[in-house]
Amino acid sequence: MMTVLHVGASSAAIRSGTKKQSRLKPLLRAFMAVLLLLPLQHANAHEIRPGLLDIKERDTGWFDITWKVPVRGEKVLPVLPILPDSLELLGSPTVQDIPGAQIQHATYKSNGEPLTGKTIVIDGLSALQTDVLLAIEFNDGVRHSTILRPGSPRFTIPLKASKWDVAVSYWRMGVVHILEGIDHLLFVLALLLIVSGIGSLVKAVTALTVAHSITLALATLGMVHVSPKPTEAIIALSIVFLATEIIHKRDGRVGLTERFPWLIAFIFGLFHGLGFAGALSEIGVPQHEVPLALFTFNVGVETGQLLFIAAVLSLIAVLRRLPLTPPQGAWRLLPYSIGGVAAFWTIDRVMSFLPLAA
Repeated sequence: MMTVLHVGASSAAIRSGTKKQSRLKPLLRAFMAVLLLLPLQHANAHEIRPGLLDIKERDTGWFDITWKVPVRGEKVLPVLPILPDSLELLGSPTVQDIPGAQIQHATYKSNGEPLTGKTIVIDGLSALQTDVLLAIEFNDGVRHSTILRPGSPRFTIPLKASKWDVAVSYWRMGVVHILEGIDHLLFVLALLLIVSGIGSLVKAVTALTVAHSITLALATLGMVHVSPKPTEAIIALSIVFLATEIIHKRDGRVGLTERFPWLIAFIFGLFHGLGFAGALSEIGVPQHEVPLALFTFNVGVETGQLLFIAAVLSLIAVLRRLPLTPPQGAWRLLPYSIGGVAAFWTIDRVMSFLPLAA
């Protein structure tokens, strides 16, 4: 029994080229369909935010428990923390609604049994695409932090806290965040399509990494405070800018990104770092492990970014070896699709914070 927290060629060549083009057309249509669905996918991803279960022992046997449950639209997600039955709820929880979540505060009293060795479960998590940060702090200074996921919705409280668990959890969160962050991936993809040469590419990626690491750290440590909505709009606008730069390059015009790739990557990387910080603040950071969580989350972001870059470069290398002749002007599909999706995001995000005229 457990307690539920209530909360110009020959004709043969022409025929051959036509046949190759006909093979490519279904692939191009499928690619366009995927890109057109990106705005919807991106919007849905932002509706499901990580939950938080914070358990603090203020006096021996007395626990203050905070449960932040994500909200999708007007509906609170059907997930509930199931606590050990040795904890008894005192009074009724207080409920507070905030943008994107509902927060419940409650006080529990232990029957005297230690919580070590007990298991906490997030009921309903297995059916959802979200995570829950679990943070436990005892009055003797022992702390535990972990990320509960749909595939692992339970946590057994150990006798000793493990920094390794915190490090692995936040590293994984960083990898997942970057690989699910379609806007940042499109920015990196556009950058790869503009920058020529390994040396210039390494400098641009390094500048991007340094820039978003700086703002991620400053924002997470509370040294910089920037409204997230304008930041998200600037991130989308940065993708529009790079999409136009791709077209300029193919038209024979040298743009700013081609001339100063590291500088453009660094400037926009600062805003992308603020976006990462916003995501990390939604996840929550254990106060006793801020440096470790921040560092490993950032390493996870860099790991995911390098995996994406490696995948893109490998795909480009494979495509160059295939005996395919794309239809004339097909190269425009990619930058126009990237720019179109990013323009949609830009307008949508600007409209979310600009006051509408009466």
